Amino acid sequence: QVQLVESGGGSVQPGGSLRLSCAASGFPFSIYHMNWFRQAPGKERMPVATITATGLSTNYADSVKGRFAISRDNAKNTMYLQMNSLKSEDTAVYFCHAPTLGVWGQGTQVTVSS
Repeated sequence: QVQLVESGGGSVQPGGSLRLSCAASGFPFSIYHMNWFRQAPGKERMPVATITATGLSTNYADSVKGRFAISRDNAKNTMYLQMNSLKSEDTAVYFCHAPTLGVWGQGTQVTVSS
């Protein structure tokens, strides 16, 4: 069964950091590009970051460039999102996504508030 499971969300003060993880199973993770998306309350789900299958190329939404870093460990079938200098506007549910397979995780909540 193809599955993506996010973890690592939580509540943090502005300026803080969190690292999200996305554990993949049921498919050959190492050959697929992967994405992180987020959905804020009352807003559309938006792309945050993309990483190629090898991990050698990444892209970011302008709103997170310089603060977030996407990475992956293909030996562990896991993708990560390191989030630094968090802002209140980063508050959202974060989802991992395998675009070629059309698979989404269940999401993990990130709340940035003082």
